[in-house]
Amino acid sequence: MKQIANLQVALIQEDLIWEDPIQNRLNFELLIFSLVGKADVVFLPETFTTGFTNAIEPLSENMQGPTVTWLLELSIKTKIALGGSLFIHEGDQYFNRFVFVTPEGDRSFYDKRHLFSIGGESNLLKPGARRVVISYLGWRIAPFICYDLRFPVWCRNKSDIDLMVFVANWPAPRREVWNVLLRARAIENQVYVAGVNRLGTDGNGTIYAGDSQLVNARGELVAPVTNLDSRILLFDLSKSALDDFRVKFPVDKDADQFIIT
Repeated sequence: MKQIANLQVALIQEDLIWEDPIQNRLNFELLIFSLVGKADVVFLPETFTTGFTNAIEPLSENMQGPTVTWLLELSIKTKIALGGSLFIHEGDQYFNRFVFVTPEGDRSFYDKRHLFSIGGESNLLKPGARRVVISYLGWRIAPFICYDLRFPVWCRNKSDIDLMVFVANWPAPRREVWNVLLRARAIENQVYVAGVNRLGTDGNGTIYAGDSQLVNARGELVAPVTNLDSRILLFDLSKSALDDFRVKFPVDKDADQFIIT
């Protein structure tokens, strides 16, 4: 696969339609088609087909189901890699799974490690057991899901990540925590960090403010190349700028080594 020095990343923050996978897919499809020729990668929010519901069993799919099939077909049509999370079942086990697909037909996934017990998620889902780093166009991309953002050891860059992606349904009352932790993960790991959150109000009455953003390794907000509308943010990421900063300020050489068991 070719490598590119500048990666065009789009974040789509949308008001999700509660527990309606068909309509949510249709809405996102229109927005993704508007990015043809503009974006290399598009990231969608956590549980982008349903919202953060506890009705997991009836709304979950398998990896051959309509949403993963839709993602693959849409990626091939648009020549854009796509990633976002949805509820997946394997036998009698259920996961909040980030699925990443490419125009070449490749598929990767990451299961949410830290389940939000306060909201009952840990009673319904199985936690992920493995850290994932996806190589795409010469960029090393590590996906995480929402509550993972609060756990820095799990998110630790082992000199194998260029871009961390956090997809979320992060409530508006905790928006300042979201903003601070995205910057913290970028600074401590010397990586780009993308955070894509939903908008609107869900079926439980929880309000979401979006606040989707991209942060560079210095902890600075990256300005969008263009804000196509209030729901789509497009960013230009420079690999050389990231590598140059790491060479000039090589904090990784002094980092502690953590072992997760």
